[in-house]
Amino acid sequence: MMLGVVLCGGQSTRMGSDKALLQLNGIHWAQIAAGKLAALQLPVVLSVNVAQHATYQSVFAATELIQDQVQPPVGGPLAGILSVHLCHPQRDLLVLACDMPAMETGLLQSLKDIQHTQTADVYLYSINNEPEPLCGLYTSKGLAAILQLHYSGQLHRHSMKYALQQLPVCQLPVPAQQQTAFSNINTVADLNNLQS
Repeated sequence: MMLGVVLCGGQSTRMGSDKALLQLNGIHWAQIAAGKLAALQLPVVLSVNVAQHATYQSVFAATELIQDQVQPPVGGPLAGILSVHLCHPQRDLLVLACDMPAMETGLLQSLKDIQHTQTADVYLYSINNEPEPLCGLYTSKGLAAILQLHYSGQLHRHSMKYALQQLPVCQLPVPAQQQTAFSNINTVADLNNLQS
């Protein structure tokens, strides 16, 4: 069975506060992302870093939180994705970053459906041929392969782009009229534009 994963573990340094706990219309961004994944009839967990775990338990059930746990440590979003994989090694993961509040449920549904017609280890969208790895479907097989590369010292960089280069990837071009769904809100200025 597939699992929905909200990535919340970033440092939010440009925003100055934890983006996943920002609110839009009174709802935390992490809850917005979780709701979109749950709308696809998926169980949902949130990937958090060590510093966030206690704070998030005041908003979410402890059973919904998966703390970064890859050893030796991995950096960036890959740490969160692999940590969820370690907890649920048999499940494919439909991943959505918390800072994409404009993401459309229909785009997520298309990712969920694509593996019935295409064969790959990762399914994600691309804009101008550049992958959008923070909204993607990662198969358990592909994640196991990345984890094995890490354990054997062959995962030379921890960037998502580098990890994707190690796997068969199916990329779906994003239609121009839907590209705003992939906007990352990273700064206060971005946030002001979103709310205006």
